[in-house]
Amino acid sequence: MTAPLRLVIFDVDGTLVDSQGDIVAAMTHAFERADHPAPDHSAVLGIVGLSLDVAIPRLAPDLPATIHAEIVQAYKDAYMGLRAQSGVAVSSPLYPHARDTLEALHAVPETLLGVATGKSMRGLDKLLDGHDLRHLFVTRQVSDHHPSKPHPSMIQAALSETGVAPENAVMIGDTSFDMEMARAAGVRGIGVTWGYHAPEALGAASTILSDFRDLPGVLDQLWR
Repeated sequence: MTAPLRLVIFDVDGTLVDSQGDIVAAMTHAFERADHPAPDHSAVLGIVGLSLDVAIPRLAPDLPATIHAEIVQAYKDAYMGLRAQSGVAVSSPLYPHARDTLEALHAVPETLLGVATGKSMRGLDKLLDGHDLRHLFVTRQVSDHHPSKPHPSMIQAALSETGVAPENAVMIGDTSFDMEMARAAGVRGIGVTWGYHAPEALGAASTILSDFRDLPGVLDQLWR
């Protein structure tokens, strides 16, 4: 009997790549441009995964919407500038064993790979092209087209585009937003410990990984 199509959806920052240096630096620059105290390192990492229009008001709830919009744009400009200076491989390095694991999953005919991220499409494409990964993902869901995580819209769109049933899909991410999004969409969530939220924040996860190389085996167990 032919195996059903299965979809493995990945978060990006904190799951596939470690971009915290540029994220924190760009956020600090953006707040300084607005003449407002920059949030500390832990606060910035706590909002990674949210769309910027949701993240900035959380970091500075006392500022008006006009200043929030200025900070969002200043962050985007600073982030792209930092990436241009150092290159993708330096600014957003892949986590250990990420590439090998992605390629191994991609080699399985019934397994499709996707992305669901708070990044813009421009930012995601630059990242994927910089690491030569774009060809691995058949669906790419970004903040341009969806409400911020943990709204299930990104996963729902990925399921619709690929024709995969929710029970045959998983969401892999490092934040509570990823796991809550998975639960809201009716798919299982796999949390990872190497990202930006503490493992105890991933309570909605079906299981938690501490090594990328364990992912294929975990998927086999989930779908057995």
